[in-house]
Amino acid sequence: MKELFTQEYKRIVRYIEILIVIVVIAAIYNFISPASEHKTFYLSGSSSKEIAHELEKYGYTVTFIDQIFMHLGTLPKEGWYHVKDTKKSRYDFFSSLYEKNADVMQVVVYAGETAKELCYRLANDMKLDEKNLFEEYEARSRFKEADIFAQHYSIARNADAFAAMQYLFDLSNNELAAFEKEYFTQKPKLSTMRILLTIASIIQKESNSIKEMPLISSVIYNRLDKKMKLQMDCTLNYGKYSHVIVTPERIRTDNTYFNTYRHKGLPPQPLGTVTIDALRAAMMPSESKYLFFMLTPGGSHNFAVTYEEHLKNIRAFREYLRKKKTLKERETNQTVCVETNATKP
Repeated sequence: MKELFTQEYKRIVRYIEILIVIVVIAAIYNFISPASEHKTFYLSGSSSKEIAHELEKYGYTVTFIDQIFMHLGTLPKEGWYHVKDTKKSRYDFFSSLYEKNADVMQVVVYAGETAKELCYRLANDMKLDEKNLFEEYEARSRFKEADIFAQHYSIARNADAFAAMQYLFDLSNNELAAFEKEYFTQKPKLSTMRILLTIASIIQKESNSIKEMPLISSVIYNRLDKKMKLQMDCTLNYGKYSHVIVTPERIRTDNTYFNTYRHKGLPPQPLGTVTIDALRAAMMPSESKYLFFMLTPGGSHNFAVTYEEHLKNIRAFREYLRKKKTLKERETNQTVCVETNATKP
């Protein structure tokens, strides 16, 4: 009997020791902070695995144990989070993920702007360092331009450059992945997407009309198929020349492959940001025989199959500009005459 009591006693002590070890390990684990220098971050709220992956992007250490507890409980909702103290205990940190307390602001990425222009505006709007933003852009960029889609975004006001760019790239990459899934049976090569985004950026520079985009796309493909030079002014609106008027002198002196008057084929990279509509047009051009298009007084374009038709459209637009200039000069002269007569004694 005494021997049985001793064995039972030892078994209970062993359980107690194991329990103490578990409690100690749990306590130690709890106080190992998942710490990161980025206090503001965005979570998609899709799954415990995805949330863990997103937190790791922002520099937080997330273990499989953390994932299990998130999976067993309620997942944090999608949105922006701000943690005042990133060195708090694991329990306190993960508890804070159930309080979305980051104040957000609306920012716009405009179609056709370059990465540097985007970073300049974003830095100004969010009171961030432009250089840091551009460095974060370049660290993630795959296409140099057009990595971020042109649209509205909601960003936390106190997000740093890292968090802001991570968010913009994540959303754009997700949208691009959805596009690839819709139009390709298997994941396309990076070079394929670069070509499509380059075509989309040309379309975007030429028109913001969703109706016209597939037609402009057809002109690009038709000229490429016929081994013709694109001869489009907008391809010279790259980098620092993004919003500079293309002159005959620029066409003569620019020796880069962006000059489609001198070189056949597409420019070496996208010209700027694009909308998903422009990318869809690049993927699905209209069926046409058009080889030319010309601006109209109303802001739309006239499309032509032959060069003779195109010349007529050019002459019609130039005549409109001539009449507009004449009318403006006449109005100016009339204003001067009225003012002169008013000053006579």
